[in-house]
Amino acid sequence: MSSRNLVKVMVLSATALVGLIVNENYTSSAIIPTKGDRPTVGFGSTVYANGTPVKAGDKIDPVKAVILAQSHISKDEAEFRASIPDAKLTQVEYDLYIDFIYQYGINNWLSSSMRKHINRGEYATACDDLLKWKKQAGRDCSVSTNWGPQGCKGVWTRQVERHKKCMSVQEAS
Repeated sequence: MSSRNLVKVMVLSATALVGLIVNENYTSSAIIPTKGDRPTVGFGSTVYANGTPVKAGDKIDPVKAVILAQSHISKDEAEFRASIPDAKLTQVEYDLYIDFIYQYGINNWLSSSMRKHINRGEYATACDDLLKWKKQAGRDCSVSTNWGPQGCKGVWTRQVERHKKCMSVQEAS
């Protein structure tokens, strides 16, 4: 049975960190992962810890890439917890929302309906709202015609997986 805990005392699980790193696929040189995306390096990092944007040609080794990802996640976690200060989440929910933030950014989280629903205790509705985040560079990633080379199928499949995990803890919590 999953239990809910106050968000202000939670941290990303080691399992979720490994999952995030696996989902992001390490690259030693900066790439543009999908058409219309920003350059990323390491495990999907678009900026360095000092705020400098990743540029074409940048390189990073695996150890520095993990450190960079963890630095980024730690900063986002603090803002995430502050945005839902009295909320209670399961570890599964906490982990998948941090994963969402790593992909979409803290500013998108802060303006999201998911955050509003969580603050009202509407956890299942917040889960359902994950599926609203299906666009990348103006393309609807839930549509199979956008799944070709440089397409965005992964954006959609990742959201579907997050939604599935999120809903799996709704009855148990």
